[in-house]
Formats: sequence, structure tokens, C-alpha cells
Amino acid sequence: MKSLVLAEKPSVARDIARVLNCGQKGKGFIEGPNYVVTWALGHLVTLAEPDDYDKKLKQWRMEDLPMLPEKMKLKVIRQTSHQYQVVRGLMQRSDIKDLVIATDAGREGELVARWVMDMARWKKPFKRLWISSQTDNAVREGFARLQPGSAYNNLYDAAVCRAEADWLIGLNVTRTLTCKFNAQLNAGRVQTPTLAMIVNREKEIQNFRPVDYWTIRTDFSDYYGDWRGSNGGRIYEQAKAEEILARIKGQEGTIKEVKTEAKKELPPLAYDLTELQRDANRRYGWSAQKTLAVLQDLYERYKLVTYPRTDSRYITSDIVPTLPIRLKAMAAGPYQTMAKALLQKPLQPGKRLVNDSKVSDHHAIIPTEQPLNLRVLDEDEKRLYDLVARRFLAVLYPPFCYDQTTIVTVVKGETFYSRGKVITDQGWRAVQMAPVNKEENDEEKVPEQTLGLHQQGEKVPVKSCKSNKQKTKPPARYNEATLLSAMENCGKLVEDEELRESIKGSGLGTPATRAEIIEKLIRTSYIERQGKQLIPTSKGMQLLNLVPPELRSPELTAQWEQRLADIARGKAKKSDFMSDIRKDTSQLVHSIRIDSAVYKPDNISKSKCPQCGRYMLIVNGKRGKILACPERSCGYRQPEKGDDFGKMGSRATQKMIDRYSDKEELGTNLGDLLKEALAKKDGNLKGGKDAKH
Repeated sequence: MKSLVLAEKPSVARDIARVLNCGQKGKGFIEGPNYVVTWALGHLVTLAEPDDYDKKLKQWRMEDLPMLPEKMKLKVIRQTSHQYQVVRGLMQRSDIKDLVIATDAGREGELVARWVMDMARWKKPFKRLWISSQTDNAVREGFARLQPGSAYNNLYDAAVCRAEADWLIGLNVTRTLTCKFNAQLNAGRVQTPTLAMIVNREKEIQNFRPVDYWTIRTDFSDYYGDWRGSNGGRIYEQAKAEEILARIKGQEGTIKEVKTEAKKELPPLAYDLTELQRDANRRYGWSAQKTLAVLQDLYERYKLVTYPRTDSRYITSDIVPTLPIRLKAMAAGPYQTMAKALLQKPLQPGKRLVNDSKVSDHHAIIPTEQPLNLRVLDEDEKRLYDLVARRFLAVLYPPFCYDQTTIVTVVKGETFYSRGKVITDQGWRAVQMAPVNKEENDEEKVPEQTLGLHQQGEKVPVKSCKSNKQKTKPPARYNEATLLSAMENCGKLVEDEELRESIKGSGLGTPATRAEIIEKLIRTSYIERQGKQLIPTSKGMQLLNLVPPELRSPELTAQWEQRLADIARGKAKKSDFMSDIRKDTSQLVHSIRIDSAVYKPDNISKSKCPQCGRYMLIVNGKRGKILACPERSCGYRQPEKGDDFGKMGSRATQKMIDRYSDKEELGTNLGDLLKEALAKKDGNLKGGKDAKH
């Protein structure tokens, strides 16, 4: 008898099969003496479409809303049905005794496997492989300590709740908006509050009125001082700034205080996914999606880093004995000297890195025991690995230490501050520069300079002094780094103190989904990238006036994420959550239906639809701008400049473009899609060769 192993992707399955000594290749699986390893292609099973419940729901009509099936159904995804049939056939083999779920160790990975099991009516025992890296050693150790599958039932319940909630809220709200305004509008429980943050920031910027202010700097011969009053360093009246200048010019000051303090700066915490995405955006200008894609390759393909989709910045105590092995493995290239320096004495990582209570499913992103070979990495992979490697080294190094000297000089009753530092121990700064943090406003900080020896009571001349006129600045537009922070810490936007505390640590979405949410807002033309900035479009700003207030707020959605986390921990019931979601869905549909708001598209082109004569809209497509007929019953689409795709016309073209744009189906052969679309239009097609042309 053999065990069936279900991985999430073919590449992962091949690695597992090699470790388990499976060498006999079949169609969609690899077999060995004790195991049969197969794989999904992402999701093989998904929630059924509305028209799978009732054929009339194929048409979008307001009178059919809300759609609230009593029991949610599953269906096999057509584009990957061939692999589902392989997995199902293997599950039905008489020599298969049990199943090992080896999909990604997380909420969505659990859903991938369990839905396949449900659809195939799996009744035999099953176990769970739960590992945080893809190295051969990690796989061996994982199979040596497989967990009972039932231990992850709560995680599965949370995953089902997430999927069903998105179906109920997303599909119903989207259909209601689209039917009411006859426009392609969609909303979701995470994307809409995220859009709201961007729109609200834009409104703050538009309503901002700059105010003049002045600062004063004085040269005391061998050092300078910056004026500080009771409210900081800004003077909002020009007359006051001029009066201070006139009073201190050519005068003599007295050093009121000289204070030197020994200070230390602790190393930054190890990376979780969100912090790594923020850093890559600040340093390299990368999108969150790009960072995740490159990181996934470092994890799956090269096995150099641990599980990417983590929300923890700590490791557990059982990882500590592996730290020397990890340091030896990465001791190559620029990291060789730094890693060897740590290995010369026993490692004693503190609570800055090791904290069992702050690790849930997965620990922080750190290097694995896989030997580093930089030659096989491309430039992007090297750059991202460099961030992870240096952060890992930094958190194991001692603090950065320095002596900070502050001089307070008084001239005619006015106080001036000067600050300098002398580094006493580079500590972790020897392996990593200070983290980039452009989100903080450093204007009010006293700038640092090199200070000589001075004493309290010493007289110093005012060599020169001048004022500098500036203007207050509006809040900065979001970039991906700051938006990820805002999504993670959306509780700060909640006014109610008790509620704010209750959602602390949850945020909008999860580390695994936030990048895709940002990309979806761009694809649907609600926001645009301009350089690093994310700017709302007219469509995005109008949408917020069309959706109910509850859906714009981070409060409701963050509460949902917190409740999903509680379900995963066994602290809440799936039935209670879904009951509330159904009530929320009905209320949201009703709110949109009775609202008096209007929508006016501003992306109207000068091209008329060749089928119905209406002016088409310019919308974003995967491969550039697309002209789309605004009339849903027509459905005509074509690339903006027009080519053979546009000439195909009809709903077949739209369906083909929509399907090809869908994330789940990027692997589908374009020739097959063309063939199907053309066949539906012409009623006949002779062969695949014609379709490819």
C-alpha cells in the first residue's frame, strides 16, 4: 500500500518526489515504492458560478439579487480539469491507503487540497505536511513528523469562510452596482476600503492649503544651532522671525547645557512578507507583486529562503540550533566574512529574534540551510536575497552604539539646539545600513553635525544668523510601501478606542493577498501608478460614492479578518461568521438599490461600437488599453488601436479576453482560447493550425 502526496505545483511535487525516491513518471504524477506524488495547478476546484445554481442567474438582473444559496457548491475548474481527473483517479486507486496534504502551509494551501478532497469524495485517512522551507532536509523532517489532517480543520473552516464571504459580498455587490449604473463596477470587502484610503488621502491633498513658516539657524563659529521654541522649530509669523534675527545678530551666546549620552540602536526585526515588500519598494521601486514573485522563486526554485507568506518577524526556539548551519550555508560572496564572524563564538539570539508567542503558522523570512550559489541567481533575485541575508545577519549582530552630544545655546533669551554623535561600535550597521523609512517626517529633528569640545557656561559669538522661509506640505500620496503599512495598520484609522484595540494586528487582507489587491485596483482602473505614487482615478473616486459606507470603512473588513483568524484558532464558529456575512450581503445590496447616487464615466472614447453604435470606453487590459462597449448586453471589446482581435467582436471575444486576463488561467494555451472564441463566432473551424494564426 502507498501514500498519495498532493502538492500545490508541479515544481514542488518534483522536489518532494526526488526526496521520497519516486522516479517513475506518469501522466500528472510521479510514483515510487512507497509514495505516489501528484499536484494541483493552483486551484483545481472552486466555488460554483451563480448560473450553476439557477440558469436564470446567467443574466445579470436587479430582481434576482441578492444571491444567497443555502449551501455553497463546488465545481471543477474547466481549464485544469485534466489534472483534477488525474488526482481523482489516483485517489480512487485501491493501493492508496492515505493522503498527505503537501500544498502550501497556509490558509489558501489548505483550501486547494481540501476542495479537491471534497469534490473527489475522499474518505480515507489523511495527514498534513507543514514545513517552512523547501530544502531536502526540511522535506525529510516534515515527512518524519506528519501531523493528523484533522488538526487543521479549523484552518480549513477559516479558508472556506474567506472564499464564501468573498463570493457572497463580491458577486452581489458587483452585480448590484453594475445593474444599477449599467457600468463595469465592482467592489470587495478588502479592495474597497483600500481604495477608500487612497481616495481620502487624495482629498486631503486637494483640500490642503499651504501655510508659510520660517526657521532660524545660527552659526556659532565652529558649530551651528537651530532655533527651537515651545512648539518646535517653526515660526508662523514673519515679523516674529525678523524680530528674533534683529535681536540676536552680532550678539554673544552662552552654552546653557552640554549633555553626552551613551546610546544604542537595536537591530531591526527580521522580515515578514509585508515589511520585505515595503523595503523592496523603497529601495528598488518594486511593486509588492514583483517582490512576492521573486521571493517565491527564491523559496521554491532555489530553496534559499523560508516560507514567504508569513506575518511574523520572529523565529521559534526550535529554530535556534539550526542558525549555525544556516550561517555556514550562506557564507559565500559578500556574506562570507560577516557570517564567519558570527560563527567564531556561540550564538545567543535574544527576544529580538526568538519569541515563540509571536509566531503563529510560520516564522520570519530567513535563509535556509541550502548552500548559497550566487552565480545561478539573476540580478533581481540577488537583490532580494541580499535584503533577506543582511537583515538576518543584522539581527544576530550586537547593537549599534554611539555617544550623542547635545549642546543648548541661549542668545538673548532664544534657545538653539545642536547635536552630534560619535560612533563607538558599528554593531549591526556593519552588515546593514539603517532601514529606509521615508514615511517619517524628520523636519522637526535636530540635524547632526560634528561637534568639538565645549563646556557649560562657555561664551560663543553669533557669527551669522539667517531665516529660511518654507511652506507646509500636504500629506504625501501613497506609494506601495506606505499603502502596505496603512493596510496592515488600518486600526489607526478607527476612531472608537475599544474597536481599534480589538482589530489591532489584523488589518486589511493578509500578507499573502495585499499585493494582489493593489494590482486588482490598478487593473480595474480605480487607481493608477505614476512613478512610485498610487493615484485614484475619477472612476475610483466616484465608486466610493456608490458603495455603502460600511464597505468603505476598514472597520468591518478588519473585523472580518480578525474573526477568520479566530476561526482558524478554534475560538469562533464558522456558522456564526457566515450567518453574519449573509445578513451583511442583504443589507449592502439593499443600500445600493435605494441610494440616489449617479455615475458618469469619464473614459469615453471617440470610437463607436460596431455592433450597437454606442461610444466605447477606454479601459485597462492585461496587454494594454482596450475599447469596451459600455452596454453590457452588447459586450463588444477590442484593443484600442484595433487588430484581428477587435474584428472578431461579440461576446466570444470578450469572454476570451476576460479568461486570458484571469490569474488562474495564465497557463491556458492562447491558441485554444482563440479557437474556442472563433468557433463560437463562426460556428465552424477546421483545425488548430488555423486557430494559432
